[in-house]
Amino acid sequence: MKASLMMRAVLATALLAASASHLSAQDWPNRPIRMTVGFGAGGGTDVVTRIVAEPLGEVLGQRLIVENKPGAGGAIAGEVVARGPKDGYDALMISAGHTVSAVMVKSVAYDAVKDFTPVGIVANSAFVIVVNKSSPANTLQELIAIAKKDPGKLNYGTVNLGSTQHLTAELFRQRAGISAQNVTFRTTPEVITALLRNDIAYAVDLAHAVRGQVEAGELKVLAVATAKRWPTLPNVPTVIESGLPGFEVLGWYGMVFPAGVSPDIVAKTQKALAQVLARESVQKQLNGAGALAGLSTPEEFGKLISDEVVRWRAVAKEAGLQAQ
Repeated sequence: MKASLMMRAVLATALLAASASHLSAQDWPNRPIRMTVGFGAGGGTDVVTRIVAEPLGEVLGQRLIVENKPGAGGAIAGEVVARGPKDGYDALMISAGHTVSAVMVKSVAYDAVKDFTPVGIVANSAFVIVVNKSSPANTLQELIAIAKKDPGKLNYGTVNLGSTQHLTAELFRQRAGISAQNVTFRTTPEVITALLRNDIAYAVDLAHAVRGQVEAGELKVLAVATAKRWPTLPNVPTVIESGLPGFEVLGWYGMVFPAGVSPDIVAKTQKALAQVLARESVQKQLNGAGALAGLSTPEEFGKLISDEVVRWRAVAKEAGLQAQ
């Protein structure tokens, strides 16, 4: 009898909790939402977030407050949100670096997959392989041939050891079967300067980061790492077209909540994002920042995060890279 009463009490408590959660989701949002960014103002993730935040707040009926918490490759912001309230008022805008940090940053205090609830990819950008205008390589196949002719002689530049650019370049080196030396720089402008001076043979970075030098004829883009040709570089072949099947790396930006946020809140946010990204004004702003609007489902985004953690862990292991 006592056991039965106890079971009824437990069931009643569970039903009340479920009912309260449902009502909370229906009422959401009734106050401002904080969107945390793990990088400084002016960076790609910050720019994309600020383009989307104001119109998203308009659609949801509450202001979105963007808060920058840079450091540790985005891990500081990730921990704040992962350990924060699960009521839908704390969100995180992440980039492809989220999955790289899970592998390359020793201080990460959360699970990049399990501790977050994906909402969706908001926009994508493209990584490119670029050389100086004077380089003898005019195609990616020619660059690979040059590297194979003199193993270990070529060097390439990327920003920061263990960055997405670095691991993308390492993935290319592994898949192409070439021996080349990595030279890391603190900032992308430093990478570009080294390439312009011919201090490095090639570099891997985001397309919009080198757009000015490419348009000025100072640099040549040999290939783009997207699955299909990039709209702003229609004449540049993909790495896949250049002879490396299945090679695809996207510079994506996406929104997540902490794990445990109501599915109703996720669905409402996803629906609002769809409305925002359909606006021509938002698309133009994203294009200006080198990104293309493209909303995924939460399930697609979750799979991408999981798959990329596995991929970058394998790339780092083969390269002998250790978490810093």
